[in-house]
Order: sequence, then C-alpha cells, then structure tokens
Amino acid sequence: MKRTDSCLFLFIFSCFFMACKSEVKELDRPNILIILSDDQGWGDLSFTGNPNLQTPNIDKLGVDGISFDRFYVSPVCSPTRAEMLTGRYHMRGGVSGTSAGQERLDLDEVTFAEVLQKSGYVTGAFGKWHNGMQHPYHPNARGFDEFYGFCSGHWGDYFSPPLEHNGKPIQGEGFLANDLTSKAMAFIEQNQEQPFLVYLPLNTPHSPMQVPDRWYDSFANKALDSLVNDEDQVFTKAALAMCENIDWNVGRIMDQLKALNLEENTIVIYFSDNGPNSFRWNGGMKGRKGSTEEGGVRSPFFMQWKGTIIGGDVVKEISGAIDLFPTLMDMLGLAHKSVKPFDGISLKPLIFKEAKKLGG
Repeated sequence: MKRTDSCLFLFIFSCFFMACKSEVKELDRPNILIILSDDQGWGDLSFTGNPNLQTPNIDKLGVDGISFDRFYVSPVCSPTRAEMLTGRYHMRGGVSGTSAGQERLDLDEVTFAEVLQKSGYVTGAFGKWHNGMQHPYHPNARGFDEFYGFCSGHWGDYFSPPLEHNGKPIQGEGFLANDLTSKAMAFIEQNQEQPFLVYLPLNTPHSPMQVPDRWYDSFANKALDSLVNDEDQVFTKAALAMCENIDWNVGRIMDQLKALNLEENTIVIYFSDNGPNSFRWNGGMKGRKGSTEEGGVRSPFFMQWKGTIIGGDVVKEISGAIDLFPTLMDMLGLAHKSVKPFDGISLKPLIFKEAKKLGG
C-alpha cells in the first residue's frame, strides 16, 4: 500500500472511530424522568412527617436518592413550570400569571427539552402543560416529540375526559393521573433503547377533588390528626387520597424502570409546582398555594440515580426550580450557551459532595 493510500486509510478509520465514540457517548447518557405534582404541598408526604397518609414509593426516592430540604418554587402553577423549563425567573420569560395569556412562555426562551432533543434524546410530555395552549406555545413546539394531556391550567373532569395527543382531540382512558402515567410508561417501553426524557406533570391533587373510591375509601371515615385552622376535612381527605394515588403511580413507573433494567441509567426527579391547595398539615409553615409565605413556595424535591447518587443524603442549602436546567446540563455533560443567561445554577456539586455549599 502506498504511503498516501495508507494515510488516507488511517484518516478514514480515525473519523469512523471518533464517530462511533461520539455515538457511544451519546447513547450512554442517562435517561431523564421528571414527575411534577400539581398543588401537592411540602407536607403532603409521609416522608416529611404527615401523620395522615402513606407515600412509600415517593418516600423511597428520597431514601434511595437525595433530598433537597429547602427547595423553592413559585406560588402558582405556570410560573414554576416556566422556571423549570428555562432555568430563568418566570417574569423574564413573560409568564406573569396562570390565565388570559399570562401563562405563555415567550418564544425566544429555550427549554431544556429543546436542548435534549437536539442532543439525541427522544422527548415526551404527559399531563398538564400550562405554558401556552396553541402552536407555537404548544409543547410539541417547545422540545417535545410526544405530548398527551391538556394544555390549560385546569381540567373539569378526571374520568376519561377529552384530551389531546400531539394537537389532535382524543378521549382519555380511565382516571386521568393513571392514564397519564400509563402513556408515559408506554413511551418508555417504546424508547428504551435510546436516551429519553419523560416529563410527567400530573394533574393532582389540583381540584376538582375527584378520586377513585379505591383511594378515597380508606379516608372516608378516618379521623385526621394534626388539624390546622378551620380545615375542610372532606377536602383534605380527597387531596390526601389523590396523593396516595400519585404514590401508586410513582410505584408503577419505578417498577417498570427496574423491570426494563433502566433504573441505574435513569435520573428520576420528583417535586411539586406550589404549596397545598387548602389549609392542611404542612409542617407548621404559614401560607398555602398562592402565597409567598413559605408554605406556599416550599416543595419536596428528590433526585434518584441508582448506583451513581448516594442514597439518603439531605441537602440543606437553598435551591429551586430555576436550578433544574443548569443541573441537568452539568450532570449530562452538555454544553448549552444561551444569549439569555441562567438565573439558576447547577446543584451537581451538592449532589456529588464536591462542595458543601453553592459557590463554595
């Protein structure tokens, strides 16, 4: 072989090797599963000490993963979702409320779903969007290949309601939170051979207070402990029954990840969009949904990555929804340079004990 031919062969081989190496690195990236509950307070978990319900599957995320004890969101739905998606304060993205167009995320804002989509992830959202109903504000235009659910902030029927699938009307199947979880699980099964992002923004325990008897029956005649103010016990029982239903669905999807051998290659995140939607047990904090007092903006936050994140750690440093985007970019090793800078910062140093405090 002539020297020129040999050099050409080596060049082609090296290009092929680098391409393969790049592909392997991309395929090795962990999957992302984000579960966001709606109107579930910090105190609506047995993990945080609520004596009135049991949430073993959600609690397990905090036991097997890491828990952020001072994680803060906005007082209402749309702003929190905008901050999570962009890593920026909601007002910067034009989201100032929850209706009348105030919930729409500005079109020049970049979502982490768009970045992951361009990085080879297949992306799906299943549930309540609440950052714009029509194209180009629709989730299919903001980085999600697949969308099943509803785009408004409130849905009036939780039993086989009319929904949409990628912009087309469709009829739901059974209790809404169960249906959304089932669709997310089907997406995971279909895409298990490639990196995926699943965003599961469930609709509960937001009103209307509709929940199957299977979960309400255990609360119907139960005497609630640690009542607060003039608590509406019927409302509370429905909310807690919804939270136990969420827990059941979390258990289903976590069992699926384990069965598909995806548990150690999936980062699982769980939090809520604001404080509880009624006055009920919340660790003695003032305020509820809609309030800027701590009870209205403090959320549980768990992150599990089996085999990579040490389980059981509790981080006391203050963090919030704006930190999710930069944290994911840092953990996945993705470079994202935006004209509009993040307001949040990466929590990776705290997660992996590289620092005791942010900036430290």
